[in-house]
Amino acid sequence: MSKTSIPLKVKMQLWRRSGGRCQYEGCNKALWLDSLTKCEFNISYIAHIYAEGPEWPRYDPVLSPKLRADITNLMVLCDEHHRLIDIGDPDGHPVERLQQIKRKHELRIEALTSIQENRQSHILLYGANVGQHFPRPTWQEAVEAMIPDRCPAERPAMELSLGRSPFHDNEGDYWDLERKNLRRQFADGVRPRLRHGDVEHLSVFGFAPQPLLMELGRLLSDIPAAEVFQRHREPQSWKWQEDPEGFKFIVRKPRIIRGDPALNLSLSATIDNSRITKVLGNSSVWTLTIRSPNNDFLKGRGQLGSFRETFRKLMDTIKAAHGHDSVLHVFPAVPVAVAVEIGRVWMPKADLPLRVWDENRECGGFVEALDI
Repeated sequence: MSKTSIPLKVKMQLWRRSGGRCQYEGCNKALWLDSLTKCEFNISYIAHIYAEGPEWPRYDPVLSPKLRADITNLMVLCDEHHRLIDIGDPDGHPVERLQQIKRKHELRIEALTSIQENRQSHILLYGANVGQHFPRPTWQEAVEAMIPDRCPAERPAMELSLGRSPFHDNEGDYWDLERKNLRRQFADGVRPRLRHGDVEHLSVFGFAPQPLLMELGRLLSDIPAAEVFQRHREPQSWKWQEDPEGFKFIVRKPRIIRGDPALNLSLSATIDNSRITKVLGNSSVWTLTIRSPNNDFLKGRGQLGSFRETFRKLMDTIKAAHGHDSVLHVFPAVPVAVAVEIGRVWMPKADLPLRVWDENRECGGFVEALDI
């Protein structure tokens, strides 16, 4: 407990900058509420970065007396972390570290509280079994990815997941069951709200087999305002990063135009055309790729926008080459955000119908998943 008489004005400013939450990194505990009884009262402690007295760690004979009541030297903490920095682990909490913790927390609170109401967005989460895994996006991951550009319009998120489904993508009924579930939940929980104007903007987070993500994009279409997010491996986050310089997509046209076209989407990995002709025969294979396909190439919003533009033009080019009565067979190795955008960009009245294939090693290669 601080012995220094800190002016009320400074206390109020400190409380505002902290958002009324513990400023220790990773804590964020509400300091106006007892978590057990839900009784509301002030449970905060004001801690000094440069200690107020020589008996405490981080004391500086010159700076400590000058900064005893200075807001730049004060932090709002819960009891646990107040004790940690002064008693439990003072050596692990030097001045420089505490200053950085305080700065990061206050910048985050400032960013959150400066968001205007028209920047609200409804979070849409979708997850389905990928092999033996069910990597469903979480509410917290979504919120961290949105801010400071947008804030969640409500809690909980709109979820379209089937939950811990007993079906897996190597089973014959998987695609039909998951697609029916996705369509039904979308029709019941999302479409009415879009139709009635309850939802003005969507933030979309999906992790599922690529054909199902394309179906999700088709259901959404690009008519409602929405932003699709991508899960990054390094660092692990859904938050958009900076667009890499000099990035571009590459389109390769087939030498001979014959039969129904196939589209090789070699973005996250390279798909050899022989794996496509193995199941389709001598079809014309169009390829959309990048210089070095890898599963973490998609970093920024600009790249995703560039994909939409490239894919839209390519769809028109393929239709002009093969005719309106063809079916476009899609073989994807793409990031989740790209898969969703494929469905959003596709136009039912203007584009060729899509037959989406999914690679499954347990099934011996590519298998038909679903038609769009």
